[in-house]
Amino acid sequence: MKTVYDFTVKDMQGKEISLSDYQGKVLLIVNTATGCGFTPHYEPLEDMYRTMRDKGFEVLDFPCNQFANQAPGSDEEIHEFCTVKFGTEFPRFAKIDVNGETADPLFVFLAAQKPFEGFGKGLKNAALNKFADMNNKAFGDKAYIKWNFTKFLIDWEGNVMARFEPTEDMETVKKAVAAAL
Repeated sequence: MKTVYDFTVKDMQGKEISLSDYQGKVLLIVNTATGCGFTPHYEPLEDMYRTMRDKGFEVLDFPCNQFANQAPGSDEEIHEFCTVKFGTEFPRFAKIDVNGETADPLFVFLAAQKPFEGFGKGLKNAALNKFADMNNKAFGDKAYIKWNFTKFLIDWEGNVMARFEPTEDMETVKKAVAAAL
């Protein structure tokens, strides 16, 4: 059976990195953006990383500009923004696409393992759903990820355990990571 360890990704310098390098760790794989309403998620992500990395936890950050042009900078500019504004230390990779014909195979796999089930209830979630649907029309059935800061929890063996939409409370995500560890 295929796992995330079967994929390679590019670091910010364009070097191929095998995700098998993270074998035996619990991972939270996230598509991010620096100009999104969910950008403050960097704070709890970094907090989780700092408090749980010694237990075998990694956050893997994949910037993406496919959602309302909210990550327009270069890889270096994005990295500088995240490290200066949020003090992030977790691994950040090259900017990728997560939807459409150019979608990174890792995110196609992740979304196939845990498909989108909705943003949840409430006015804010309904508004995001409408905006995401408009944004993702261009991708049709290849709109695998609906918005920035979608998170995938990966177990010790490289299997996709859970998907968290950006509207999910970060405390819920933290509890799931702690339970996986």
